[in-house]
Amino acid sequence: MAKAVITFGEAMLRLSPPAFHRLEQAHSFEVKVGGAELNTAVALVRLGRSACWVSRLTNNPLGRLLEHQVRQAGVGTDYILWTQEDRIGLYFVEFGAAPRASSVVYDRKGSAIANIRPGMVPWEKIFREASWFHVTGITPALSLSAAETTHEAITAARQANVPVSIDLNYRAKLWSAEEAYRWMHGFVQQAQVLITTEEDANKVLRIEGTDYATVARRIAETYPNLQVVAITLRENPLVWRNSWTAIAYAGGKLYQTRTYEVEIVDRLGAGDAFAAGLIHGLLDGNVQKGLDWGVAISALKHSIPGDFAWVTPTEVENLVRSPQLRISR
Repeated sequence: MAKAVITFGEAMLRLSPPAFHRLEQAHSFEVKVGGAELNTAVALVRLGRSACWVSRLTNNPLGRLLEHQVRQAGVGTDYILWTQEDRIGLYFVEFGAAPRASSVVYDRKGSAIANIRPGMVPWEKIFREASWFHVTGITPALSLSAAETTHEAITAARQANVPVSIDLNYRAKLWSAEEAYRWMHGFVQQAQVLITTEEDANKVLRIEGTDYATVARRIAETYPNLQVVAITLRENPLVWRNSWTAIAYAGGKLYQTRTYEVEIVDRLGAGDAFAAGLIHGLLDGNVQKGLDWGVAISALKHSIPGDFAWVTPTEVENLVRSPQLRISR
């Protein structure tokens, strides 16, 4: 059995009013499942990797609905912790159109994973059969105990010689930049791979530069343990049409890839798909492949409703090789 990529974090039920309605107008909601680390696990499975998601869910119909969606996507659920207490987090997405941007409202306080504590998860057992560990800055932002458990997980991964990747994924609605720095600085010091945006690097790690390449280089200099620094680049002249690409900095070399013009059906989960593509390439020992596949799969994700990247490896590879649109016959 192939070793699995392990991800750790919260997944929530996502509720969206139809037809660009505002939340204040809503009479009904479309329900989907999403969460950064779970989204990455799903995308890795779609690329042919084995992935397992570690989390804590409430044992009620909502928690079981969420688990069913995870299983349906092919992600391992052996290390989901179940509780009769707490709740499943919710988030509400209001899709906008220019000049009104899309917006998100969280309702996740007191969720099951926010009340996770060190000692609950058998990390040593999990990492015996792991090829990689991925987490984001969202999980430690949920609560002090979630941050402590994230620290426990990263430490256990390092002790087991399992590579660690971190997506900064700063959420100002969850914690301040000062709180984020206090935790993320130490986490990044233990990681091999960092994924970020220029804005998050500035806010959380207090690193800035005149251009993206300079920011990546300064991150690598500040955290010499990092083998790869990846920065995603988005230009959004319109709500539903963006330019999307990324760069990577590794071994003193700058890696670049194609820029995609994406027509957006749903951009939520695109950055998580990028993380999956990057990890996929790095597991093959190829930074350029990771960058190419990361940007390609995340570009495709923009065209798919929901948080999950329902793609195939062939679709991603074809896009990497030839980005022209043709009808598949």
